[in-house]
Parts: sequence; C-alpha cells; structure tokens
Amino acid sequence: MSTATIPRLLPLQFAALALTWGSSFLFMRIGLDGLSPIQVVVVRMTLGSLTLLGLCLAMRIKLPREPRTWAHISVVSVLLCVIPFTLFAWATQHIPSGLASIYNATTPLMTLLVTLVALRSERPHRFQLLGLGIGLVGLMMVLAPWQIDDDLNSPSFTAQLACLTATVSYGIAFVYLRKFVSPLGVAAVSVATIQVSVGAALLLVTVPFMDWNGLTLSPSVVSSMVALGVFGTGLAYIWNTNIVAGWGATVASSVTYLSPVIGVALGALILSETITWNQPIGAAVVITGIILSRRTPAESSMGSLHPSHRAH
Repeated sequence: MSTATIPRLLPLQFAALALTWGSSFLFMRIGLDGLSPIQVVVVRMTLGSLTLLGLCLAMRIKLPREPRTWAHISVVSVLLCVIPFTLFAWATQHIPSGLASIYNATTPLMTLLVTLVALRSERPHRFQLLGLGIGLVGLMMVLAPWQIDDDLNSPSFTAQLACLTATVSYGIAFVYLRKFVSPLGVAAVSVATIQVSVGAALLLVTVPFMDWNGLTLSPSVVSSMVALGVFGTGLAYIWNTNIVAGWGATVASSVTYLSPVIGVALGALILSETITWNQPIGAAVVITGIILSRRTPAESSMGSLHPSHRAH
C-alpha cells in the first residue's frame, strides 16, 4: 500500500521534506570538507538513484520503455539535476550554505519568468506580473549590489551568480517537464527514478577522469552524503509525490517557504555562518512575491465578495 493512502502520514512526510530540502545545503557544505564539488554531485546522484530504483523494485513499479520518454526525461535530468546540483555544490565553497538556500527559494520566480517567455499561449495575469516584480526586488536585496566591491570576479559574487544560474536551469527544467513530459502520462515516481538515474549515469562517466586522491571520508562527510543522497535526492521525491496526491500541488509547494528558513537556521547553528540583515528581509520579499504570483483574479474577487473565505 502506498503511503499516500494513509492521510495521517502526510504531516510527517511534509515535515521530513521541509527538513530534508532545507538542510541539503548544509549537507553539501559538510561534504565539501572531504570531496570536490563534482564528487559531491556524483555521490548524491548515485545514492539517490539506488534509493529510487530500490523503491521501484519494492513497490513493483515498472519504468517506461519508450525511447521518446527516456529522451525527454534525460533532458530534464540535465537541467533539473546535473547542472544546478553542480553549480550549487561549487557555490557553497564560497558563500554560506544558508545564503545558497535563500537563492534556491527563488526557483518558483525563475520558473514563472521562463514560463512567461517560453509559453506564450499562457498570458500572465496581473498577480503573476506583480508577484514577479516584487520577487525580483527581493532578489536584488539578497544580492546586495551596494555591497559588491570593485572586483566583480570575486568568488562570493561569482558564486551568487552561479546560484541564480542554477535556479534558471530549474525554471527551464520545470517548463520543459510540463510541456514535454507531463503529457506522456508517466507516473511521478517513474519520472523521478529515470531522471536521477540518468543523471547519475552521465556523471559516473566522468569518474575515471576525476582526481580522487584528495578524498577524505570522515564520519561527518559520509553521513552528510548519505543524508543528501538517500533522503534529499531519493526519498524526498516520493514524499513530494505523496503530498501532491494527498493535499494538492498548492500545499505541497509551500515547502519552498520553509526550506530557506531551515537552511539559514542550520547554517547559523551548526556552521556558525553569519547572515547580513538584507538576506532574510530579501528572502521574505521573494516569498511574498511567490505567494502573490500564485493568486488568481478569481480568488481575489471571491475574497472581496466573501471576506470570511480568507480565514480558511
């Protein structure tokens, strides 16, 4: 029986999902103490693939065989896993893990921006445009151009641009997923398994060309990689699928609001990272923009006609 059929487990899965995705940047940062950025990505993707394949085997889920399906999901794998995971892993060498988690929270805004450009048939409504504008203001607050020194090639500034590039890649991936993969009718668990497994296979091809001499497998590095791979890149996809099925996409997407809070808190408590005043304020503005962009004119009119509806 799928855990999605047991409603009382959904709150636990939602909490686990928020904690896992919120702490993923902490795990990456700890993993970098013994691994290079690309090694971190290879290990997390491989462990995530093994976890998802094992779940498919245990749940007797058959993966699709059509080459067209695998081709489209492979594109998603590169855009949704390989590129952003590598960029974030590299970036967390130079910026606090909490700051990286804040940039990751801009993914819905980047997805909306890509949607407005790529899906011309979907005309944006006023809340989407207003939310996007507010979110971009918040993003600029986090980036803090007034604090940038004369050297725009500084590692910190370049790392923040890498995080933004990663979220743009996420945005392109989600639009591609919606346009080319969703119409195929493949189960979400199967999509996640193929996506992570293809990405792991592509990365494993690079293993013979890596320098593994500097590898340091301390208990903290190993445990962080297991958590990042098994939970953050494996089980999290299953939890997310169950929450969407049980509570709907809107509630499930609210985990985006909790992840940066958890990421910043863990970075400060465990790694003693410092966060400047503009970063949490900018994150709050970004989240406000995301919430506003997900409203519809119909919801606004209903709220004005029935004020009590807002309290539910």
